[in-house]
Amino acid sequence: MRFCRLLLTELHFHSMATTASPFKKIQIQRDDTTFDAYVVGKEDASGIVVIQEWWGVDYEIKNHAVKISQLGSGFKALIPDLYRGKVGLDVAEAQHLMDGLDWQGAVKDIAASANWLKANGSKKVGVTGFCMGGALSIAGSVLVPEVDAAVAFYGVPSSQLADPAQVKAPVQAHFGELDNFVGFSDITAAKALEEKLKASGVPHEVHIYPGNAHAFMNRSPEGIERRKNMGMPDEDESAVQLAWSRFETWMTHYLSS
Repeated sequence: MRFCRLLLTELHFHSMATTASPFKKIQIQRDDTTFDAYVVGKEDASGIVVIQEWWGVDYEIKNHAVKISQLGSGFKALIPDLYRGKVGLDVAEAQHLMDGLDWQGAVKDIAASANWLKANGSKKVGVTGFCMGGALSIAGSVLVPEVDAAVAFYGVPSSQLADPAQVKAPVQAHFGELDNFVGFSDITAAKALEEKLKASGVPHEVHIYPGNAHAFMNRSPEGIERRKNMGMPDEDESAVQLAWSRFETWMTHYLSS
C-alpha cells in the first residue's frame, strides 16, 4: 500500500456555521517533546480532553469538541494532536497512522493535557474519545491520576496498554450493536469491558445502541459520507442525541466542583 497523501497542516474546519475557527491553538510540553493542542470553551469551566479517531485531528473531532464545549453550562474542551500534524485522508492512511502510534506516549499526552487544563482554570478534568480515542480514554482512566471521569465511544484498550479492571475514575462507554471491529469495539468487546468495569468497583455504565454500527456519532455531511463509503450507512439521530445526553449527565455529575 502507498501512504503518499498525509496532510501535514491542519484541515480546514468543516461543517460549522462560521469559517473562523473557534479554537485557540496552544503548545503543551511533556518530557522532551512539545505537541500542539486545540482549546475551545469557557475559560474557567471543567475541562475535557477530547481524543481523536484514527483519522487524526480533522473536522469531525473538532465538531465533537465544539459540541462538548456547549453542553450544559459549558465545558473547556482540549484536543491534543497525537499524530503531530498528520491526518489520514483515507482508510489506508488512517490505519497506517494508528499502527505507528506510540500508545504509551499518547497516554502521556493525555496526562499533560489534563495537567494543562488543571493549571489553566479547570478544577476537574474528564477525558473522552472516539474509536482509537475511546480506547485511549479508558487507558487514561487507568493510568492518568489527573483524570476525574471518562466517557469512551466504541473502543477498548489492549490488555498490554491498560486493564479496565484497574480504572480509577468513573467510566461511561458507548457502543453500536452492529459494530464489526472484533475485539476492539464489537458487542463482545463491549460486554467484556462491562465485566472488567464491574470488577473495578468504580462507577460505570456501558450502553449499546441497537441498529448502530461503528462511529455512529459522526454526523457531519463529510462524516456521514465517509461512513457510507466504509459500509456503515446507518443513520440514527435519536441514538446520537441519547448518547450526548448521557455524556452530559455523566460529565456534569463527576466534574462538578
